Amino acid sequence: MTGLCSVAFRALIALVHNFFYNGRLSLIFDANMSERPSRFGDLLFFSPIIGGLIVVYIVKTFAPEAKGHGVPEVMDAVFYKHGNIRGKVALVKALASALSIGSGAAVGREGPIIQIGSALGSALSQYIGLSTWQKITLLSAGAGAGIAATFNTPLGGVLFALEILLPEVSNRTFLPVVVATGAATTIGRILIGPDPAFAVPDVQFSLAGSLAPGEILSFVLLGLLCGAAAWAFIRLLVMMEDGFPKLPGNEYTQNIVGMAIIGLMMVVLSDLFGHSFVDGVGYSVIQSIFDQKMTGVGLLALLFVLKMVATTVSLGCGASGGIFSPSLYLGATLGAAFAATMSLILPHSGLTLPSAAIIGMAAMVGAGTGGVMTAIVMVFEMTRDYAIIVPVIVAVALAAGVRRALISETIYTIKLRHRGHRIPKERHINLYLVKQAQDIMERGFIVARAGTTLRDAMLPDDIDDVRPIVVERQGRIVGLIPPRSGLWLEARTNPDVQVEKFVESRLVICRDEDLLSLAFARLKRHRAGAAVVFRGTARPRIDDVVGIITKRAVADAVIDSYDD
Repeated sequence: MTGLCSVAFRALIALVHNFFYNGRLSLIFDANMSERPSRFGDLLFFSPIIGGLIVVYIVKTFAPEAKGHGVPEVMDAVFYKHGNIRGKVALVKALASALSIGSGAAVGREGPIIQIGSALGSALSQYIGLSTWQKITLLSAGAGAGIAATFNTPLGGVLFALEILLPEVSNRTFLPVVVATGAATTIGRILIGPDPAFAVPDVQFSLAGSLAPGEILSFVLLGLLCGAAAWAFIRLLVMMEDGFPKLPGNEYTQNIVGMAIIGLMMVVLSDLFGHSFVDGVGYSVIQSIFDQKMTGVGLLALLFVLKMVATTVSLGCGASGGIFSPSLYLGATLGAAFAATMSLILPHSGLTLPSAAIIGMAAMVGAGTGGVMTAIVMVFEMTRDYAIIVPVIVAVALAAGVRRALISETIYTIKLRHRGHRIPKERHINLYLVKQAQDIMERGFIVARAGTTLRDAMLPDDIDDVRPIVVERQGRIVGLIPPRSGLWLEARTNPDVQVEKFVESRLVICRDEDLLSLAFARLKRHRAGAAVVFRGTARPRIDDVVGIITKRAVADAVIDSYDD
């Protein structure tokens, strides 16, 4: 489904772009090819304004969550909405993002297809009545499939789902994501073609063991520079998203102001250089850098600054689109400008403009989004050159470290932080789940015969009902009364009530050697407050009971296993 939607989404972007840019209806558009100036000349100024107003109306009327770059809304659904995304978000996001990108907003198409795929997965799982973890799995599978179909990078799509979205990684979540990304990639290759997103030249790096000091220094400096750039990108986006709503007027007037800035950039750049450069996904600029058709340091640095401003303004004033493509654009222009500068300072640095652009792309994406492994693997899938792995790893690691030192949030999580929805940055392994029931059970409990009154069951020194009570009849376990059940107060007011009247309706039992994961599953299934732990293999009797698993024991186990 996501693979087909990715193809349809591309066609919709092409239709809108051709109409707004050239005044014709056509589905043929190659985002990697540089175009001639628009046939509308300076009237191109109005293109992003008109498109933006339509987008504001669609988003405001039908699906407000389709505003912005999409991935934060998907993360919010995973961690705070039980994996629920409305199905119509897929349609609204596709239409709004196609209008934004096609009319000139400086946003990407990856964030939208991630949200579209996630909405499809969530809507399908809701329709067939799946559980929360299954909804989140299908949602993440749709997101990974969107990345895979767009870039022809199946491994990158899988890692994106694992690094950014899935709160649990296991066979039950990993395998569906792999199947979905593989299917989406296959659909994309059949309908779009087998080539990667960019035609990348051979970078011909040295093997890691023979890297020259100048090369290593270049990778390190570029990584540090990209980390600072990622921080600036995040801060500027926050400034724009917070600033535009404070402007006088409403969403429409605020959008007009922002899109007028984008339109002015497009017209001025077209008049000066014959190309608008900053609008849309920006793949043509990246491809020109790879083809070494764009080598001037001044122009590359200018485009880096203008694209950062254009993207943040677009998203701040209400456009619908992603930040993945802009991050690639920023990394490519910054990396190429750095390489051109280094060639003057250190002629033997070993960096070429295409190689530095590739490293910069990975570093910006990894640092900005927090998807470090995703960035590394996706670049490898795009280039299919193993020699680039070492420089990319060095640059991405340093860039991510610098960004984290400057700001703890990623470009995805910082938007949610403003809502009070914090996303965990680490996926802690639940080590307590490998413990056995006997490792955490409470060994202090009361045994009471059926028919015993509360007066006789409660010990004289009990000042509160802090201990569980196991009720038995002729050696057989009748039931369990969890701690904190109100028996202490009841024993003072109605001491002659029999204890079996307080037992839980469903008795949960487990062996002392059972893993906690099994005990937890039974507690959840029966919605019980505690479980009886017994030793042996036969049907348990009262003499076999060795302890009780209570909620406070579970809490202690979770806290003890946490290592910050």
